[in-house]
Amino acid sequence: MDIEKMIDNTETNVKLTSAEIGKLWATYMGNSMSKCVLNYYLNHVEDQDIQQVLQQALHLSEQFVDTIKNIFQRDNVAVPVAFTEEDVNVGAPRLYEDEFYLHYLKYAAKAGMSIYIIAIPIMTRSDVRTFFTHCLNSTVKLINEVNDILAAKGYLIKPPYIPMPDETDFVTKQNYLNGFFGDVRPLHALEIAHLYDNIQNNATSKAVLIGFGQVAKLRQVKDYFRKGKEICSRHIDICSELLTKEDLPALPLVDHLVTESTFSPFSDKLMMFHKLDMFAMRIRNYGNSMAVSARHDLAAKYAKFIVDVGNYVEDGANTMIDLGWMEQPPKAADRDAIVKK
Repeated sequence: MDIEKMIDNTETNVKLTSAEIGKLWATYMGNSMSKCVLNYYLNHVEDQDIQQVLQQALHLSEQFVDTIKNIFQRDNVAVPVAFTEEDVNVGAPRLYEDEFYLHYLKYAAKAGMSIYIIAIPIMTRSDVRTFFTHCLNSTVKLINEVNDILAAKGYLIKPPYIPMPDETDFVTKQNYLNGFFGDVRPLHALEIAHLYDNIQNNATSKAVLIGFGQVAKLRQVKDYFRKGKEICSRHIDICSELLTKEDLPALPLVDHLVTESTFSPFSDKLMMFHKLDMFAMRIRNYGNSMAVSARHDLAAKYAKFIVDVGNYVEDGANTMIDLGWMEQPPKAADRDAIVKK
């Protein structure tokens, strides 16, 4: 798809809605950060297959940022400050091994997809809807290529197998919902799938936090990453225990893919935004997991996870505000303030 031609077809005299401005703003911020991260990764990669997919991911982030900048400029919307070359030192020593880049791309692509797939149905201007459709399709293609490379290199850990159902069945007793007491049924396929996904996300996030914690400059930022690592570890342990109780395998960690470097490739501001943004996405993931988990014990655990992550995100937001790093999304008019002028 020629993005520039798509933007040239902008509907004249049709203002951007709040949903369009908000989703474009969030996409710009996330991909501006990704440009910095991916440029650094590309400066420290040896495997040619991994280098190629990193280059593809960087191209997409650059394309998305440039497209949104054009839309905002044509519609007289302030372009976010976001992140620049000042937020990354591509010459810093290697912080992660090549294999980690694949796990990271999968982790980041899932976060991007969650933005794009929600955006598409609520976009009313055709150029913006087409743009987000392109973002989603391109990111799906990227994550498929990442999975193919993970599989080819023996790094892909599959979700657990369960017996193939040979007949359909219906729930006939209320104890199907039991989780704490009484006759507790085995996990069903959707519950297993989400436990697997949450372990995978937390494992990658934990490795990111280990690296960030090693290189952060400010003590309060280091402490924030340490607390995030503890949350990830706790959630991994809980989800893994649920699987192992059913004699199902849990996923291995990727902590070993973090080097011992203490020289930071990123600004503390970028790293704080990264974890604040990704943990905020985790709330949505846990909500989705809760929605498909019928057992009471699983629902209760996901509710506790959401509280853990919500408190952590609030702490991070307060730190970002205190340090003057929190860029504010576009907002509605403050009518009371206008009246007082």
